[in-house]
Amino acid sequence: MFESIINLFFPKVCSGCSSFLLSNENVICTVCRHDIPLTNHHLNPENDAFKKFYGRIPVIHTSAIFYFHKKGIVQELIHNLKYKGHEEIGTILGEWYAEDLKSIDLLQSVDEIIPVPLHRRKLKERGYNQVTAFGKALSSGLNIDYNGSILVRNVYSKTQSKKNLIGRTEGIENIFDVAFTEKDHDKHFLLIDDVITTGSTLEACSRALLKIPGAKISIVCMAMAQS
Repeated sequence: MFESIINLFFPKVCSGCSSFLLSNENVICTVCRHDIPLTNHHLNPENDAFKKFYGRIPVIHTSAIFYFHKKGIVQELIHNLKYKGHEEIGTILGEWYAEDLKSIDLLQSVDEIIPVPLHRRKLKERGYNQVTAFGKALSSGLNIDYNGSILVRNVYSKTQSKKNLIGRTEGIENIFDVAFTEKDHDKHFLLIDDVITTGSTLEACSRALLKIPGAKISIVCMAMAQS
């Protein structure tokens, strides 16, 4: 009854289209769930996300849940997650995708889930890393440890989305580093982020993780930009 009163004055809205949620809906309305552009990458090992890293870094598996289009549902979801504090979006997407990823044999050997890190200054400004909730939901759903400390960002940079292609790739190889011990050797790391765009950030993070002897890399993201 109390919850009903709260919803009357502060109704819950869909994070994708801002329409009012029905009592049986959570975070994303049924219409948006139906219209959201799924990649189905998990059904195709040679998908376009995997091919994006051909000749750049050795990856075991790469996939994203959705395609990202400007002014689309996914852009709205990521915006609300990243800038509006709606971390529950990351949680529900992680729970959603974990069910699909369970069927991928190549991911059965993953030892740890690693988020693309924020610089400590950016983390203080935003208050949270937008991929943390996503990663922890994947961790719970896949029963894989979450490690938010092994990969570090040494350089503070402005928001990537406001940069052009050259600005996104310039000097990025020196931004990330890794803090590891012998117990991290020979591990399979699942690197996670919100959106795959040029792939330069994920490549730089992967190169940092590959400093660990015997390290193997897979990549999972919430979305992939599609022209």
